[in-house]
Amino acid sequence: MPRLSEVIAALDALWPPASAEDWDAVGTVCGDPDQEVSRVLFAVDPVQEIVDEAVKLGADLLVTHHPLYLRGTTTVAASNFKGRVVHTLIKNDIALHVAHTNADRADPGVSDALAGALDLRVVRPLVPDPTDADGRRGLGRVCELDHPLTVREFATRAAERLPATAQGIRVAGDPEALVRTVAVSGGSGDSLFADVRAAGVDAFLTADLRHHPASEARAHSPLALLDAAHWATEWPWCELAAAQLDEISDRHGWDLRVHVSKTVTDPWNSHSPSPGAPN
Repeated sequence: MPRLSEVIAALDALWPPASAEDWDAVGTVCGDPDQEVSRVLFAVDPVQEIVDEAVKLGADLLVTHHPLYLRGTTTVAASNFKGRVVHTLIKNDIALHVAHTNADRADPGVSDALAGALDLRVVRPLVPDPTDADGRRGLGRVCELDHPLTVREFATRAAERLPATAQGIRVAGDPEALVRTVAVSGGSGDSLFADVRAAGVDAFLTADLRHHPASEARAHSPLALLDAAHWATEWPWCELAAAQLDEISDRHGWDLRVHVSKTVTDPWNSHSPSPGAPN
């Protein structure tokens, strides 16, 4: 069995920590570099429900997309929920490793996995990484559909292909307009509207679209907006990342058992449509 330090080195090669945003908090949160690793669990959120799942599974390593501590802290006391997460991990000899914006920028990365889930062909990054001479890394992806769909049909595809959530898919735009090209960005994407407009795509699928940026984007152009749940747009990366680690394990003869959590950690758990609301 490999040591934790060996597995982390392999993960850092996939998602270099140096490529993360300056404000981000990626890397290993807890874990003994010399401990052996035989079972790994991938998930989006390092919340107690996921940590309990890792304990039940007998995992030695939990890899999440979202950081546990995005901002500094002065305590890991078990009297708060993040402290309880740390205590549970350490008591059960489970390491925690985070790949966030470094996984967003990677090739392949979070938005590649999102495009794959929607059966889209990736053309290029939406916001290319200037340090990548090959032009493959960066934030978001510009994609093409295999054949044109209406906005309504594409929204239905997204609702069917992405993990089910209470929100589903919200749409802004003409439901009958044709979609041939799409920009996608896993997670919160309304800071990318200028780049989406510059890409000249027919639709933009992302998450966490706020009222004013979405309203202004619609006023700028007929761009269709599809707003999915944040967790749902990033969960496909867990399957991609697990497959990447499986391949590394096979190549090195590590015999790792790699799992993907199917626990829905989207915070919204119910939805009541307004009577008479457009569908």
